[in-house]
Amino acid sequence: MVSKGLPSREQAIELLRKYNSSPKVIKHCEAVADLALEIAGKLENKGIKVDLKLVEAGALLHDIGRSKSHAVDHGVTGATIAESEGLPEAVVKIIKRHVGGGITAQEAEMFGWPKAVYEPVTLEEKIVSYADKLIDGSKIVPIDLEIERLQVDHRDAAERVRKLDEEITSLLGD
Repeated sequence: MVSKGLPSREQAIELLRKYNSSPKVIKHCEAVADLALEIAGKLENKGIKVDLKLVEAGALLHDIGRSKSHAVDHGVTGATIAESEGLPEAVVKIIKRHVGGGITAQEAEMFGWPKAVYEPVTLEEKIVSYADKLIDGSKIVPIDLEIERLQVDHRDAAERVRKLDEEITSLLGD
């Protein structure tokens, strides 16, 4: 059980191990955290306020649900794990909302998920979701590859990821 505060990097990795996340998933989460922190740092340098500790904790734990499911519901599963561990609501929301650039209310209903918001809302949620889309395994890939991949079966998700890319890159000024 984690205290009411945000877990450190070490505590987050311990939680991943506690739930038997594979070494591959842990490596992915670390890569997403590193990239998310890089993006958040660039935004901070532009005068945009970002909670770096929240970004790190959320990014490290975003795929904790993959210890039980590799399907689209791993975000919901991970949020349940995070809640059971007493993690702050902000971390739970990052885990719940990172999948596919967000899941709409209609899609969530189709999946039979509890009524909730499954699309990233805060800047920290968006940064983690975006960084996750830029990491394949533990390597950085162009966002266009992820959008093309999603375009095949998930046009709506591809469009959400494209919009997320536009939003973050416009904030970065790239």
